[in-house]
Amino acid sequence: MKEITLNKPIEHLAIIMDGNGRWAKERGLLRTQGHKVAFDRIIELFDYCRDYDIKVLSLYAFSTENWKRPKSEVSFLFKYLEIFFKREIKKIMKDGTKIMVSGDISKLPKKTQETTLKAIEMTKDNPNIILNICLNYGGKEELTRAARLIAEEVKEGKLNIEDINEQVMENHLYTAGLPNVDLMIRTSGEIRTSNFLPWQIAYAEYVFTPVYFPDFKRKEFVDCLIEYNKRNRRYGGLNDEKNN
Repeated sequence: MKEITLNKPIEHLAIIMDGNGRWAKERGLLRTQGHKVAFDRIIELFDYCRDYDIKVLSLYAFSTENWKRPKSEVSFLFKYLEIFFKREIKKIMKDGTKIMVSGDISKLPKKTQETTLKAIEMTKDNPNIILNICLNYGGKEELTRAARLIAEEVKEGKLNIEDINEQVMENHLYTAGLPNVDLMIRTSGEIRTSNFLPWQIAYAEYVFTPVYFPDFKRKEFVDCLIEYNKRNRRYGGLNDEKNN
């Protein structure tokens, strides 16, 4: 398998892990089996990111819209998330992975909340890579929440309206303190961002792969990095002779 050297660093990689249910259906399995295999892919991603010196990995695990799915599937996702943390916590600690969560976890089952908060607390000082799990997350909800928090600070006299800028906005996002996304990958062939980190991916490179997430292994990961290497990140300017 071909490996590459990144010609521009990736500090923050974000992945929409899509296609689990379709992967299972095509194999005559329950949709939950696709989610189960997807959790195995997640732990492998730690190793891929470490190999390419990626500092932050954000995963779209459960959106605010996913509550519309069958209750049995939703319950399985939360139950298996608990299993995942308990099963993988030793590797997470050994690898120096810090767990954080973006999203409103107060609406999750109590046991899932407890398990998640315990993982966050246990790993808070780990220095090597940040795993940001977007859980009960919606981009519009995040921006609305940030606007509300800023408005409250203005109302309380803690912040002047004229001092509100992009940095103030970023400080009130779930991802406060993290770099913005360099590369956003969506699996399964869908070509949309689905309310995922809209502020943070404003200048990210997007790669859409037809591969379902349960089949998103090292080769597919490297293929996305190869595509990223081809991109010329200008941020609205001109930094290449042929673009002058």
